[in-house]
Amino acid sequence: MLALACLLSLSSVLYAQDAPDTNYTTLHTEKIQNPMLWADVPDPDVIRVGDTFYLVSTTMHLMPGAPIMKSKDLKNWETVGYIFDKLTDSPKYDLQQGTAYGRGQWATSLKYHNGKFYALLAPNEQGAMGDTYIFSAEKAEGPWTIVSRMRHFHDCSLFFDDDGRVYVIYGTGELMELKPDLSDVIEGTHMRIFQREEDEKGLLEGSRVIKHNGKYYLLMISHVYAPGKHRREVCYRADDIHGPYEKQVILESEFGGFSYEAQGTIVDTQDGDWYGIIFQDRGGVGRVLTVMPCRWINGWPMLGDENGKVPDKVRPLVSGEPETAIVKSDDFSDARLGLHWQWNHNPIDEAWSLTERPGCLRLKTNRVVNTLYLAPNTLTQRMEGPQCSGSVLMDLSKMRDGDCAGLAAFNSDTGALRIKKNGKKLVLEMVEMKVELSDRDKEVTNFEEKVIESVDLSSNKIWLRLDADFRPGQGGRRMGGADMSKFYYSLDGAQWTKIGSDYRLSFDWRRFFMGQKFGIFCYATKKKGGYVDVDEFCYQRSKD
Repeated sequence: MLALACLLSLSSVLYAQDAPDTNYTTLHTEKIQNPMLWADVPDPDVIRVGDTFYLVSTTMHLMPGAPIMKSKDLKNWETVGYIFDKLTDSPKYDLQQGTAYGRGQWATSLKYHNGKFYALLAPNEQGAMGDTYIFSAEKAEGPWTIVSRMRHFHDCSLFFDDDGRVYVIYGTGELMELKPDLSDVIEGTHMRIFQREEDEKGLLEGSRVIKHNGKYYLLMISHVYAPGKHRREVCYRADDIHGPYEKQVILESEFGGFSYEAQGTIVDTQDGDWYGIIFQDRGGVGRVLTVMPCRWINGWPMLGDENGKVPDKVRPLVSGEPETAIVKSDDFSDARLGLHWQWNHNPIDEAWSLTERPGCLRLKTNRVVNTLYLAPNTLTQRMEGPQCSGSVLMDLSKMRDGDCAGLAAFNSDTGALRIKKNGKKLVLEMVEMKVELSDRDKEVTNFEEKVIESVDLSSNKIWLRLDADFRPGQGGRRMGGADMSKFYYSLDGAQWTKIGSDYRLSFDWRRFFMGQKFGIFCYATKKKGGYVDVDEFCYQRSKD
């Protein structure tokens, strides 16, 4: 049913892509088009185990958290697991007594040592909520178990040395040694391994540590906020992990009409080649990943092409790999939720189901709230560039008075298709929303809603569609992209009607600090107990 429904629902999208090419030889000859992942995948760490690359990224307040992706060719990536299902240190993770927007899991460090995977992460929180976690697993797919918790380390890198000693490098060039069993730090081992130069007075963080040919390499993002200064990736190198260190700028490049790139890591292949994976801010879609050659020149891992610039295209590594993706359609026929989905904050498990009506996702109202920003069980997926489209089919027959349900371009500034139940009447609205959050607890202090257009509904069955355009150079801006979305609805899944106005998709690091997400929601404003059934989510992406 899904394939036909998606074809019908998206046939009018001008940029709908052709069916995937199943000729694996053709796939191999097609180069990786940068961005490698044109979606919100910030703060990457990448390792290789055998012939497989594993990547972990930041997803902050989304649950499950710390997604693990894998690839064999650096071109086709898929999500294979998460390091944790929920964070439970505070009711904020449950959207109570504040929120965790823009907080939660940050900049996880991923390692493989003596046959086990290890992950170290420190939520960007205060007090005990910000304790560093160390997890381990036999397989990257999980299950992951907590090894220990200890003091907070910002943007840290776990490092296992050849002599069996273990370190964490964090902040701006700080180091501590860990006990061999990783249970805690060894007191008295703290040290600053280098002092900033005069040209490093701005941002200097995002530690990633490797060892190559007996030398230690610490990669960091650097950004001096001054005229003529750009974001860049720097590398500190030493013969001893404690120093002394020398520094080299290894990447200073803009790319694709957007800003300069930095923060990421380098990884080798089985054949001994090296690649850099670095993220770039790209406006509303979020922070995207690019891949580039890494060439060892005079003992430094220099990133980019022969001119030190991020290339448009890079050759994939191996043939025979099928096309995969991190954003997917879903007919909800599986009894388990797909790994391509994440909830906004911790879900209330008893308030959603894939089995009560097989083939549908049931979202039940379970808490009375006055805004989407406090509504539990909003289900999200990333949006992707250059253009993408997502649609849902909803059964509204069990909504109650005061219930709201729909499809959103979800972020701190949100555009949404929202169905409201007013008494026995259903109304579809295209609405623009905005939230204000306190600095300390991320508490919702104010929110705004502006209804752009509304339509009375006479049917309990409706299709909702959201199209997004992140192409660079669109919308009349010299730098950056269009970041525009359009909203449609249909009563038959074939004929679509545009509703409301075009909506600009934004990125705001002060509030959510995430790229735009598709958000499927259902919440109560008067009395809990209603629900909607989501029959399908159809997704298309244009690569042009």
